Amino acid sequence: MEQLLEILKQMHPDVNFEAADDLIGEGILDSLDIVTLITEINHTFDVNIPAEEVIPENFSSAKALWALIERLDEE
Repeated sequence: MEQLLEILKQMHPDVNFEAADDLIGEGILDSLDIVTLITEINHTFDVNIPAEEVIPENFSSAKALWALIERLDEE
């Protein structure tokens, strides 16, 4: 989780990602951020995020992203 928080903080250092729970709805993450996140997550955690997993629910918070990473890592 710490690595994920570091990736997010590098993108938006002014955001408290541990407390934010609607990153897309609040306009913190845009489509370019999501593409960047997918690339960083794939590289850092050695998981592949398939297109069908690129939905707002999976990118709504750091916790949701971490749950996605853990689930994909188990597959």
